[in-house]
This record gives sequence, structure tokens and C-alpha cells, in this order.
Amino acid sequence: MLKSVASRTAFLTNRMHRIRFIYTPKHCSWLNQIEIWFSILVRRLIRRGNFASKQDLKGQILSFIRYFNQTMAKPFKWTYLGKVLQR
Repeated sequence: MLKSVASRTAFLTNRMHRIRFIYTPKHCSWLNQIEIWFSILVRRLIRRGNFASKQDLKGQILSFIRYFNQTMAKPFKWTYLGKVLQR
């Protein structure tokens, strides 16, 4: 069923499935920005954190976001310049 591109595309884009696949280009700048944000969250809070429960983890993440936004937040630099055309 998934051997041809057409049948694979039809299967993966079927809205009746519980899980939907959404394709984004590998060079998506917004995706890179999200990765940067999660790396900051992991390095500054989660890696050495001690959490008693899921609620505690959620509370500490929300507190960190408030603190980060007030003290450290600044725009990320967008570095993707687009594909270079080779001639």
C-alpha cells in the first residue's frame, strides 16, 4: 500500500487517521528558533532540576518562562538566508 509515492501521500494525508503528519522544510527558521528555546529551557531548568511531581515540573517551567521573559528575553537572530542557486 505504501510502495508508491501517490499511495503513501494519500495514506499520510488521510484526515480520518488519529495521527496526522505535517511536513515542514528542514530549513524552517521558526523550527530552529523553537529548538533554541527548548535548549535554553533544558540547560537552565530541566537538566539539573528536581521535580516532585508533574504539577511541580509544570509550575517550575511556568515560573522559569515568566522569569526568562522579564530578565533575559531578547529576539533570536534569524540566520537562514535562503537556498543559494548554483549555476
